[in-house]
Amino acid sequence: MNRIYLDHAATTPIHPLVVEKIAATMSTNFGNPSSIHSYGREARKILDESRTILAKSINASFSEIVFTSGGTEADNLAIIGAARANKINGNHIITTKLEHHAVLHTCQFLEKEGFEVTYLSPNEEGFISVESVQKALRPETILVSIMFGNNEVGVIQPIREIADLLSSHHAVFHSDAVQAYGTIKIDVKELNIDLLSVSAHKINGPKGTGFLYIKSGTKINPSSFGGEQELKRRAGTESLPLIAGFAEASSIALETIEEKNNEYRQLKEAFIETLKSEQVDFHINGSNARSLPHILNISFPMTDVEAMLVNLDMAGISASSGSACTAGSIEPSHVLVAMYGPDSERIRNSIRFSFGFGNKLEGVREAAKETANIVRRFQN
Repeated sequence: MNRIYLDHAATTPIHPLVVEKIAATMSTNFGNPSSIHSYGREARKILDESRTILAKSINASFSEIVFTSGGTEADNLAIIGAARANKINGNHIITTKLEHHAVLHTCQFLEKEGFEVTYLSPNEEGFISVESVQKALRPETILVSIMFGNNEVGVIQPIREIADLLSSHHAVFHSDAVQAYGTIKIDVKELNIDLLSVSAHKINGPKGTGFLYIKSGTKINPSSFGGEQELKRRAGTESLPLIAGFAEASSIALETIEEKNNEYRQLKEAFIETLKSEQVDFHINGSNARSLPHILNISFPMTDVEAMLVNLDMAGISASSGSACTAGSIEPSHVLVAMYGPDSERIRNSIRFSFGFGNKLEGVREAAKETANIVRRFQN
């Protein structure tokens, strides 16, 4: 079969129109946005237009968007910046065991600085209950960080309900929306989120850029020092071509969000139905009913994740065992461990398939049939 890419949750192919935007900006606008001459003003115009587009995409204000090098930096800036800025009010942080390592490792770093972190456990469907957040809240809690949609199993957390709970508490609310942005609608004003992390390469944009939404009035300390870019919140000359490409990718994603949502769910269901028709044994990890449209995490009993990935790759199917940032590691997925426990067979036999730009129904069904053939060799 032809090669088929089913790892869009790790990274996405860049959209042709985004490539054109980056190339055009790179070839004609080399000025520094901080310069006051004509070249600088032309660059500043593109930067401002891009910031306006990205702010509008989540119903934020222009001055609430801070450009970063990607989701990891946005998470670091949000968590370290908010914790240090609000330390006068306490030293307790709440997060979950499901978070991306950009959040987990940052919280572990802060523990070395004297902060106390509570890591909430999900249920077997991957949900974090509002009640568990409420029980963990203390007067000295200064930050709550809970991801919008999980990058491994796709489960969407009750962000609005958690924000409502925190509305009467002084804790800052951060959400890592790297995997959710561009696939489901996000309105930060409606949700009452204080901090939101986003990355461009998950929405068919370029690698190396992202943003952190910082709600007006939210206290945050910068983590880098130098120039006064990004309203003194993130020093360093902005990468204009990447940011322009990011804005283009965001515009395309938001214009087609309903269409893509339906399309990806159809691809997901086609993959599941094909496996059923092939009569192989499998279980869906997480809640398929309340998950991101493009992510499907499946446990195949009597298989081994590493052998499965090798066989899939040899068959031309690109999938993943979970977070791309831990690719090559023999450690089981921390997300599945949190959901099912360290002794569950699911942490050793689960594969993540994720759909996106370029995937077609026929190709996905063909990939599912080939996956079933591989699974059958293990299970028979």
